[in-house]
Amino acid sequence: MNNFTFYAPTYFAFGKETEQQAGQLIKRFGGSKVLIHYGGGSVVRSGLLDRVKASIEEENLTYLELGGVMPNPRSGLVYEGIELCRKENIDFILAVGGGSTIDSAKAIAAGTVYDGDFWDFYEGKPVNEALPIGTILTIAAAGSEGSPDSVITKEEGGFKRGASGEAYRPKFSILNPELTQTLSPYQTACGITDIIAHLYERYLTNTTDVEVTDRMIEALILTMIHEGPRVIEDPNNYEARANIMWGGMMAHNNSCGVGRTQDWTSHTIEHELSAQYDCAHGAGLAVTMPAVFTYTMNHDIHRFAQIAVRVWGCEMDFYHPEKTAMDGINALRNFLISIGMPKNFEELGAKEEDIEKLVYMACYGSGKINGFTELSKEDVEAIYRLML
Repeated sequence: MNNFTFYAPTYFAFGKETEQQAGQLIKRFGGSKVLIHYGGGSVVRSGLLDRVKASIEEENLTYLELGGVMPNPRSGLVYEGIELCRKENIDFILAVGGGSTIDSAKAIAAGTVYDGDFWDFYEGKPVNEALPIGTILTIAAAGSEGSPDSVITKEEGGFKRGASGEAYRPKFSILNPELTQTLSPYQTACGITDIIAHLYERYLTNTTDVEVTDRMIEALILTMIHEGPRVIEDPNNYEARANIMWGGMMAHNNSCGVGRTQDWTSHTIEHELSAQYDCAHGAGLAVTMPAVFTYTMNHDIHRFAQIAVRVWGCEMDFYHPEKTAMDGINALRNFLISIGMPKNFEELGAKEEDIEKLVYMACYGSGKINGFTELSKEDVEAIYRLML
């Protein structure tokens, strides 16, 4: 296990009707003038936005609103938010929605207090300062409610990139599983897929003797395997929703990633699919992960065989561990298909003729991808072709 530091100070309010605590928590963490940031009409139609505003008003706080966040959040709205926050002297941002809304709020929070272009953070500049952020989560997926990470799509050029820094960790996050019960089965399945991807990206490590975090990751994937079909069958299953919601946060606040190298190849390759085709991130990952794992499994057959046995219940073939590894990858693929995820380029809406562009974007800058194993442009092209 490698040396590490871990500091995750987010305050979580979990359970039914916890959104009514929004105003109290904003005041507790120093907010007085709030930007409420949200996406489309669902938070309005459901009455959630009205409940949140009432909670803020009860604490005699003032607020402004900025809606319009789209899946795969765009830089244009971030620039608009930064300008609004500076003009109105906003001192706290409340994100009401899923990972896209939270990621957009984080970018606005950092850009508001920065003299340069916020995109600098998405090209590698550390995020050391940002306005305080709170979240009210409406979909279990990205884990941004507990993480120091954010992903934004730059409309000029279509680049989708991530930024990270402890200033991005929310001061508080409100997690009410009831708020996810109106999600469609497809949205729910996309979220579950994203959670599983966050766990696999940490599981695929070149660090040895990391049994504690291995077992934590395995347990969380097993939870998704158990709860996923239950919530697809019954969207109002509160307990299943609750386990998925808390599991999604645990999957990405990095408690499962400390002391070990991590992969993130699948995310890097998928980001270009969702940037190019505006597909759901989870759907893109469902197609990407099996292809990446098939291509890279020979780098460490035993790690892939280990998760196949421990998580997917595959029988260990000691004479042919590559068979066990492949059985595990197929089990993952079949599970994702069973909950309604796409299995190839065609079902995702991607096109073979765009592969050259996808490779260029994925490898932009260094000309390769570094993760579990180093991949050249030729390797990345081969992975995209496996998705056909």
